[in-house]
Amino acid sequence: MRAKTVRQLFCGLGFLAPNLIGFLVFTLVPLVISFAMVFTNWDILRHNMFTDEAVRFVGLDNFRRLFAERDFVQYFGNTLFFMLGMPLGIAGSLGAALLLNKELQGPGARIWTWMISTAAFTGSVLVLFALGMASTATTLCLLVLLATILIGGSAGGTTVYRSIFFSPSFCSGVAIFILWKKLYNPTMGPVNRAIVPFLDWLQRLVNAIPPAVTEAGSLVCAGLAILLVIHRGWRILHDWKEGEAGAVSVGVAGLFLVIPLIVALPWTPSALSGWIVLGPGILFAVFAAVTLLRGRPYACRLDYGISITVISAAVAAALSCAFLGLSNVFTALPALCRSGLEPPNWLGAYHWAKPAIMLMGLWSAIGSGNMLLYLSGLSNISPELYEAADIDGASSRQRFWHITWPQLAPITFFIFVMSVIGGLQGGFETARTMTQGGPAGSTTTLSYFIYAEGFQTGRLGYASAASWALFVMVLIATLINWKFGNQYAED
Repeated sequence: MRAKTVRQLFCGLGFLAPNLIGFLVFTLVPLVISFAMVFTNWDILRHNMFTDEAVRFVGLDNFRRLFAERDFVQYFGNTLFFMLGMPLGIAGSLGAALLLNKELQGPGARIWTWMISTAAFTGSVLVLFALGMASTATTLCLLVLLATILIGGSAGGTTVYRSIFFSPSFCSGVAIFILWKKLYNPTMGPVNRAIVPFLDWLQRLVNAIPPAVTEAGSLVCAGLAILLVIHRGWRILHDWKEGEAGAVSVGVAGLFLVIPLIVALPWTPSALSGWIVLGPGILFAVFAAVTLLRGRPYACRLDYGISITVISAAVAAALSCAFLGLSNVFTALPALCRSGLEPPNWLGAYHWAKPAIMLMGLWSAIGSGNMLLYLSGLSNISPELYEAADIDGASSRQRFWHITWPQLAPITFFIFVMSVIGGLQGGFETARTMTQGGPAGSTTTLSYFIYAEGFQTGRLGYASAASWALFVMVLIATLINWKFGNQYAED
């Protein structure tokens, strides 16, 4: 029996050997070597077989130098800035899942769908040519693609639409980046060719209207930004009083709401718009403090409801920052129109490179695996909950906020944490393929910084220190997932 057990053990190890050897050679050994290099001054240009200089032990000098370097702080800020689009990507994935979860069935549904598709396609063609798009091969391809999507979806139902939405995820990331780089070409790219007629129309319109109109638009956008934050904050306080959100959940959500406004406040276009944001914000902060100090009748766990509360606050913060950006656009628009509006150099201008990459990331995130996770979560929600809500006379908005959104809380929190981990680690392929980290380091993330230090400048010890600092950040996010993700999955 003992000999048989030994034979079975060796047989099992034989089958596991390729995986174990691969893990040892390509994962464990490089990790150990990388950890050892952290404490050395290993520079591949100075310490190699052609030089006599020896590698020295430097202790924690690499970490001290890393955190004292302004470039590292800038690249860490770039990484966090790119992650601002994460809440919008999650919201877009949820919106796509809600749309694709509807079945195009029932009496007359097929005829109605065909009518909508035909009207949408015809309207799209008319709008494109009204804006002045030339009949180029690119325009023709776009129109044919649009017609195929509309007609195919009408004929095949949601299955076709789901396949179309998810199809970009099958493509290679580098191929998609090269495609978007061509789309963003400042002279021949389809994006700029499409917006040139719109910019000409906008320039004529702004030059014809009084400046007070654009100033009013700036103030309205600033007001919408603070109203959005106050509305979300009001809902968070309501959930706290009703025992649906714990103290930790409210605190983290409050940081998500307040920090973007504090950062964006110095860039408000005028003193009046600044007071529009700051004045109601201070009043609401006082009201929130008084409400929290008065206590609540219903107690709950400190971290209860953290997924719903934090994600909704993050989406509101991202939208409020977008409104503040529009406020700046309205203020600067008259001067820009007088000098002449030109399409942006998307990847070549310092202030346009980040938004261009974030728009591409938003496009790819909406139809990604997050959408599939939400679709599976929607299919697992009991129809009896919606039937009970219909009997009680609940509206579509109430059904979403009180049934759909809470039922998707575990999936939402899992997607959020995994997106944070991916955001901290990501950005290398995009920067390497599209911008080389430029212009002026505006698109350099931590992952691309590690690559540049290790394989372009050859400072392997310094690059290893940066990689282990990134590992600590990812570890913290993973511990949050271990703390809360399993808990809400079990709930």
